[in-house]
Amino acid sequence: MYTEHVTGALRFCVRLLLVWLLPATVVQAMPAIQHWVTENGARVYFVPAPELPMLDVNITFAAGSARDAGHPGLASLTSTLLDKGAAGLSADELAVRVESLGAQLSSASARDMAWLSLRSLSDSAHLQPALDLLRDVAGAPDFNQADFERERERMLVALRHDEQSASTVADYTFFKMVYGDHPYGSRPDGTPASLKALTVDQVRAFYRRYYVAANAVIGIVGDIDRAAAEALAERVTAKLQEGQQAAPVPPVPPLTKSAEKRLFHPSTQTHVRVGAPGMRRGDPDYFPLYVGNHILGGGGLVSRLNKAVREQRGLSYSVNSYFSPMQQDGPYLLSLQTRNDQVDEALAVMRETLDTFLDKGPTQDELTASVNNITGGFPLLIENNAKILSYIVMIGFYGLPLDYLETFNDKVSAVTREQIMDAYRRRVHPADMVTVIVGGES
Repeated sequence: MYTEHVTGALRFCVRLLLVWLLPATVVQAMPAIQHWVTENGARVYFVPAPELPMLDVNITFAAGSARDAGHPGLASLTSTLLDKGAAGLSADELAVRVESLGAQLSSASARDMAWLSLRSLSDSAHLQPALDLLRDVAGAPDFNQADFERERERMLVALRHDEQSASTVADYTFFKMVYGDHPYGSRPDGTPASLKALTVDQVRAFYRRYYVAANAVIGIVGDIDRAAAEALAERVTAKLQEGQQAAPVPPVPPLTKSAEKRLFHPSTQTHVRVGAPGMRRGDPDYFPLYVGNHILGGGGLVSRLNKAVREQRGLSYSVNSYFSPMQQDGPYLLSLQTRNDQVDEALAVMRETLDTFLDKGPTQDELTASVNNITGGFPLLIENNAKILSYIVMIGFYGLPLDYLETFNDKVSAVTREQIMDAYRRRVHPADMVTVIVGGES
């Protein structure tokens, strides 16, 4: 009996080591996404992945900072407090139980959403108690006054630290200038004044409104079958009220003129942000804009911006551009970091490169190279359970087609030079862009 016990324990330790330390096999042909709705209205998206004895679960709510309603930091503080006490267990007690199961449990939020994530071994002895912890954190958080005050103070300290970062100052200033009074314009982590004004009752009311089943998307990827996944989804949502789905975020108004802001920051490097509202998830121009941006500034060292600003002139170590689609038009952002005495020259080259791209578009060779790069790298985007989970949650949350991943490469390959030029000329207007410059020249 003793020998059998030691041998079993050894097998389990080896299994655990393989799960956490070895990279997952690259997915060559991901199974189709399965979708259904729980009895209380949560939308579920499931991909079986029996290759490893583990499971990833994510519960995402339309409960990001776009729902702060004039109280910046409310969504972020609510999300932070979820695992700081639930069902009578303190934050320390929750952490000890999660660790004892070899699991990982976390919460976070962004502008559109807030989420809880669980990673666990898939055998019943570890998975079932881990799911119970996820159920309690999602459906029965304590939100006691002491935890509220402690986490609010931690966020205030983090805000003071953020002010020391020129990059962070540039980012939140850019969002405020681009989005103004739109919900995307407020700082997700709040301001000192807004955080100090928050109350625990506001957190509880925010939770009751948005952390409900009808406002939830559940992603499941791992070593279980459909029947077990259905039972799992019912289990982790058992304590959620049915509620109602949140109303859509209001449309983003377009910019009608340019604006520029220069902010002094004591640093040897200046951070530059240039951009405007870009596109939303599911946008009909998504693929032409995505491929076009890969050529212009999203393709790393081979992008036009990198060649013009960094390689040819040595003006910046870091320069890029990207679209960040959200429920409504997320930003199109061109970004660089340069020495204080080079900022005007670097900015001029960035703008000239964008103007040339809008005027003449990409070459066929650039398009071919970018398409090959994107499609060739696609298997890396879904190489493990966590990456697959992030995609299926995005698909569910934004209502994208279930075959989005299956057809991704075909849609990238179908993009033409003419489509890129047409989409860029209609959607990207340098004369109406915001410019933010944060650095050491006062």
